Order: sequence, then structure tokens, then C-alpha cells
Amino acid sequence: MPPSPEDHPDPTQLPATMRAAVTTHHGGLDAIELREVPLPRPGPGELLVRVGAAGCNNTDLWTREGSYGLADDPDAKAGWLGPLDFPRIQGGDVAGTVVAAGAGAGAGELVGARVLVDPALYDGPGPDAMVADVLGSERDGGFAEYVVVPAARAHRVDGSPLTDVELAALPIAYGTALGMLERGSVADGHTVLVTGASGGVGLAAVQLARARGARVVAVCSGDKADAVRAAGADHVVDRQRGRVVADAAAATPSGYDAVIDVVAGAAVGQGLGLLRAGGRWVVAGALDGWAVDLDVRRLYLANLALVGSTMHTPRIFDLLVGIARRGDVRPAVAATFGLDEVAEAQRQLARRLHVGKLVVVPGAAG
Repeated sequence: MPPSPEDHPDPTQLPATMRAAVTTHHGGLDAIELREVPLPRPGPGELLVRVGAAGCNNTDLWTREGSYGLADDPDAKAGWLGPLDFPRIQGGDVAGTVVAAGAGAGAGELVGARVLVDPALYDGPGPDAMVADVLGSERDGGFAEYVVVPAARAHRVDGSPLTDVELAALPIAYGTALGMLERGSVADGHTVLVTGASGGVGLAAVQLARARGARVVAVCSGDKADAVRAAGADHVVDRQRGRVVADAAAATPSGYDAVIDVVAGAAVGQGLGLLRAGGRWVVAGALDGWAVDLDVRRLYLANLALVGSTMHTPRIFDLLVGIARRGDVRPAVAATFGLDEVAEAQRQLARRLHVGKLVVVPGAAG
């Protein structure tokens, strides 16, 4: 349904200020403050988007904490792409309505449009360019009433059956998961093992792999098994049994075409034998540890591939926008929060007791 006139106010009537959850420094939850800040103004080729909803991601926690380190100093406080400027408005997942446009490139044609924002700026042109800058990290993001984004990164989703809250669950988690499936060459009829399946990226991978026609074996804690099955898993391995590799092997004795892994740790080296010859182990996280003990003979003798995968590319995000427009996948949303509850959202995200996405809704009362 197209937006109604009240969904995109006259730009001349926009407020001078807005509410935003501002991260003031690397640190704990006390680094987040609700502030009244100047309304940002779009420059040439940019749009001002009224934020309908903004999803939460693990990168919000690690960026606030400065947990990524630097190449020459692993203990340094930094965001995942390097040092950050503060104060910073976090929130890389944005769905909303364009309310104003800067000059140039037909950006004005998008005023009034409902959009899903690609949070990435890329290191060059082309469909497979790499991420060089992320909304909510290197520039202010969506934990605010309004956000400025490049017009080229705003994708129309006017007719999508998904709500803004559901759309805001997609960009980083589902973009990362879709990139993993693409890099793992997952296709109809394949059997796929997904680790960390109750988390944002893991649950997205379960849904997206099932939508492709794959058989999905998912690893999660037993208390979350029903929710993961509801998302599309054919079989669930309970990680709390402490026998993940053995139980995954028993679930699929003939082996897996791909492993979609956000956990890493010891299971990588131990689990390579789960793959069929020519299979791919795709890693996009290290929740169980980044140090891996690997027998490379198991890798090359079976023509296996160990693939790193970080976020998405322009081509992959275009695929994700198509999924959003059609409503092929309906993201699971565990809870929503107001702007004054961003710290609580991050606290719950860190506890990992939920299944599905946590989403900030700027217009909601906390």
C-alpha cells in the first residue's frame, strides 16, 4: 500500500531537533544517553528518512564496547572498521519513510517513499564490492527519529507486505546470512548445518535456507528448539548436550553440502568431516572463540572450502530487497523498544535469552 500524505510531512514543517539514543564513548550501557539533537539535513545525493524502525545487532554491542581491536593492537578499543568518532548514534538496520532530499541524482523522486536502507558504503563500484563503512558505526544511524542516508542506498519497498518492524530486522542479520548462503552455494535439495541458529544471523540463515529448498539441521540450546523449528529447521541439535559434532553427524550420516557457522571455535577443526566432498564451511562469527586448530589435510584431500563471509555486497543486498518486496521470508521479532529503551534492548541482546530480532521503534513510548 502506498504511503498516505501524513506519512511524509512537508519538509518545510520538519522539526529543528529530534530525539536520539547517543553512544558517548566505548564502555558499558551507561555510555548510551537519550538526547535532543539537531535534526540532520540531507546534502547532495542524500535523503532524510523518518525512522519507522531500527533493528538491533551484536555489532551494536561490540562497537559500543570497542571489542574489535586493531590489526596492530588487538586490545585497542575500536569499532570493527577501526577507531570511532563520538558521540555516535548507533543502529544500522533502518526502515522508514523519506521526508526530504538533498540536491541531485533524482533523489527528490523518493520523497514519500517507504524504503529499506542498505547500511553499507562500499570500497568501489560493482556488484561484489566490499563494505567500507557502516551506518551506525562510521556515521550516525537509526536509533533516532530521523537519519540521513545516501539516496543510492535507499531501496523502495512501498508494496512490501512486511511491517517496518519486520523490514528493520533484515539488513545486517539477513544480509549476512544471505551472503553466507550465496558464498556456500546453498541450493534447492542441499542439506545445510546452521550453528547459533537461535541468534539473529543464525535464525535468518535457517529461514533463508529453507526458503531456497534446503534441508536444514540447526544447532541451538534445547529450550529454543521449538522456535527454531518454527523458523524452518527440519532437525535441531541441542548444543547443551555437549556433543554437537557427533549429534550433527548422526542427524545427517551422508554429510552436509554446507555449514553456515556463526560460532566457530573448536567445532571448525573437529567438524570438517561433517562436509561431503566439495562442501563449504562458511564462517561469519566467532562466538565460541577465534582460535581454530585445523588439520589442513582434511581440507584439501576432500576438496573442501573454508570460507570467510562478512555482511553483504551490493548484489546480495539487491537479492535481499527482492525478498523483502515479495515477503518471501517473515522475520521473527522477539520484542520492540522505544528510543529511551535502547540500553535495555542491548542488555537483553547480550543475555541471549530471546529468539528473533530486537527492534527499536522511535515513535513508540518506552
